[in-house]
Amino acid sequence: MEQKILHIEGTVENVLFKNEENGYCVLDLDAGGELITVVGELGDIESGEGLILEGGYVSHKKFGTQFRAVYCERKLPDTVVNIEKYLASGAVKGIGPALAKRIVNTFGITTLDIMENAPYRLSEIKGISPKKCEEIAAETKKLFSLRLIMSFLSQFGIKSQYAMRAYRTYGADAIELLKLNPYLLCGDAIGLDFKKADSVAHDLHIESNSDVRIIAGIQHILRANAGIGHSCIPLETLAEKAKKALEVTEQDFYRAYNAGLDDDNIFEYIKNEREYVYLPEYFYAESFIADRIKILRDFTSPEDFNYDTLIDIEEEEHNIKYEKLQRQAITTAVSRGLMILTGGPGTGKTTTLNAIISILEKRGLNVLLAAPTGRAAKRMSDLTGYEAKTIHRLLEMEYDTGDRLRFTHNENNPLECDVLVIDEMSMVDVLLFEALLRAVRLGCKLIMVGDSDQLPSVGAGDLLRDLISSGIVPVTELKEVFRQAQKSCIVTNAHRIVSGEMPDLSRKDSDFFFMKREDYAQAMKLIVDLAKTRLPKAYNYSPTDDIQIIAPSRIGSLGTIELNKVLQREINPPSPSKPECKSYIYTFRLGDKVMQTKNNYDIIWKKNDESGTGIFNGDIGKIIKIDNVSSSAVIEFDGRTAVYPFDTLSQIELAYAVTVHKSQGCEFEAVIMPVLGSFEKLCYRNLLYTAVTRAKKLLILIGTEDIIQKMVGNVRKNRRYSCLAHMLTNGQKEKDPFAALPETEQL
Repeated sequence: MEQKILHIEGTVENVLFKNEENGYCVLDLDAGGELITVVGELGDIESGEGLILEGGYVSHKKFGTQFRAVYCERKLPDTVVNIEKYLASGAVKGIGPALAKRIVNTFGITTLDIMENAPYRLSEIKGISPKKCEEIAAETKKLFSLRLIMSFLSQFGIKSQYAMRAYRTYGADAIELLKLNPYLLCGDAIGLDFKKADSVAHDLHIESNSDVRIIAGIQHILRANAGIGHSCIPLETLAEKAKKALEVTEQDFYRAYNAGLDDDNIFEYIKNEREYVYLPEYFYAESFIADRIKILRDFTSPEDFNYDTLIDIEEEEHNIKYEKLQRQAITTAVSRGLMILTGGPGTGKTTTLNAIISILEKRGLNVLLAAPTGRAAKRMSDLTGYEAKTIHRLLEMEYDTGDRLRFTHNENNPLECDVLVIDEMSMVDVLLFEALLRAVRLGCKLIMVGDSDQLPSVGAGDLLRDLISSGIVPVTELKEVFRQAQKSCIVTNAHRIVSGEMPDLSRKDSDFFFMKREDYAQAMKLIVDLAKTRLPKAYNYSPTDDIQIIAPSRIGSLGTIELNKVLQREINPPSPSKPECKSYIYTFRLGDKVMQTKNNYDIIWKKNDESGTGIFNGDIGKIIKIDNVSSSAVIEFDGRTAVYPFDTLSQIELAYAVTVHKSQGCEFEAVIMPVLGSFEKLCYRNLLYTAVTRAKKLLILIGTEDIIQKMVGNVRKNRRYSCLAHMLTNGQKEKDPFAALPETEQL
């Protein structure tokens, strides 16, 4: 039953908590003598303000009854007492309690009107110099501008967090700009949903066939497709989607489309006599990557030097015999400025990489190692013995003058290294790679390591595959599976899958097991039994630290959402000794295995005596403390501990089960994967291959042979729209690999 919307009014007595980023507040409201605790995204609220709120009462386990506000209308204080309280609370920078009292004593009930319209009169007050007066006037202008924007947008039911972003982006001119083009609200800077911005535009009488609406619709379609991996889409596909979704004519579409091209709101690239349409950031990224890769390739040429002697020394020192392709890879990496090392499991990529690093360091070169995720970086460190950082941590983050995050290292502040090695390149998207290349000086060697048969990145682009297929980057693919690796059925079956052959499902004495189940309930029961009891008992595995359930999909009876509910209940059940906290979706408790679901560049972590900022999408951790008094949880990510205020827990989800996409770059002692049910869009070969190669010592598939056969036989490879390979080859004619791609996202 839907909860009834209630209406309350009152004056803010105290602001107990405020998140400056999203405007989430906890405050005490004096509603006619009754003190009510209010929570919600209310913006930059201060004591003394009058509020008109709509919402409903909720019950908090620790703090009791609270009013959760979904709509907020703000009123300036209208009594002398409340005006003084408002100014004394720090609403205007530079005014404290003592000065607030003097200002209100001088101007009384007209104080706020004077501060807004005649701030120069503040210099009449003792202690306010002309310079101080100017500073207060500037802060007051900011305050009233933000209030006006919040008031303007609140009439359309838009939350304060979007108003705050609009103010940060467009300043005091935001209202006028939004009246002319309300679709600015659904741009990246503000992030409102397109349909909501469309509703605002309708209320402001913007024509449905106006250029601003159609261009915004085009950008929304492109942004939605970037979210599923396409850095661009064909013009004819875009046109059909836009005309249908926006209900406009072909003439209207192309008029707006051409206007968007003229204003650089969108970009067009012609490949094989076919137009592809880009958002600016993806066009700039792929263009820059193509240009910079060609420069790096040509910047150094093979040296006239025989590296066989150096390789022989490595073999003798480490009692290793490198095969022919390994020696070729080592020679290419050491002699050239750019190279890709690829190959499946068991082919000796790590052994080869260790030799490359050793030789380069012996030649006096400074080598840096990085990977896309924290787990991938840790695994790289464990395998090579050298420190590896995440790419984000390597590039470092800072805020620019517009309060926007950017990487510290770029063309003007390049990385201090002679060689940069990037592992798990299949996970790197075009935007991140562009940033990385901007930070690499031209004389630096770039060695990229990855497996192109794995899933492509979560972000847009098909970077590793495009770099390899272009033919302009030196590539060494290791193919020989070494004898020791051949003993592992995980390795041999992974190679069978890549070759289009069914894995051997009959073995009962190795590290790769298939357990047939045709019923969802029976499959779920077996997954729980294995993770909770059988594997911990047989192998001494921890259900949270060593065992990972990996599923093809989030949804469905055996999707990660349902799996996590069941696994949490069985592996980490409720207990009086385990405190809990809630996000909008999940109930978390002490000991839960969790995953960060979006990049958070601000969160502070500590590890022994070291500290830093940033927890990133895909990082897996464990809740080690829940403090309901401070409304925060402490989560440990591979030795790094970070404090999460409860209002940021929307960035966290349970991780007893994760999707194959989210498992990339990770390796687990034991992996359990259900292969049962209907997930046609995810039933393809490189998804199965990626899942299988996440297992280090033990893999168990639960389901039916038919589904495995379908996955092995589907070579769709999750192909994506991108023009990077074409740009890299200077526009040479190539076969279009996208003829049979699935339909793109709609509005």
